[in-house]
Amino acid sequence: MSRIVLDPTGERRPAERSITPRPATLDGQVVGLLDISKLRGDVFLDRIEERLGQLGVTTRRFRKPTFTKPAPVDLRHEIATTCTMVIEALAD
Repeated sequence: MSRIVLDPTGERRPAERSITPRPATLDGQVVGLLDISKLRGDVFLDRIEERLGQLGVTTRRFRKPTFTKPAPVDLRHEIATTCTMVIEALAD
């Protein structure tokens, strides 16, 4: 199955990326919850965190300084080195 992922950063030539396979189970996963600082994104992540907690899944919360720019390198590095997957909140 082929999927097209649109990149909103305005690149003239979008980078090609492959989709990472989903794990068969959430057991042992550390899920990063990334709030991009848009209005009510935290509300969405609060609910996701609650549901994942009920399943016994470990979560870590992160927040971008602003939704208008990509996440800082140090934040991306922290997420990449401490989490096995990420859910990003895009809300208004």
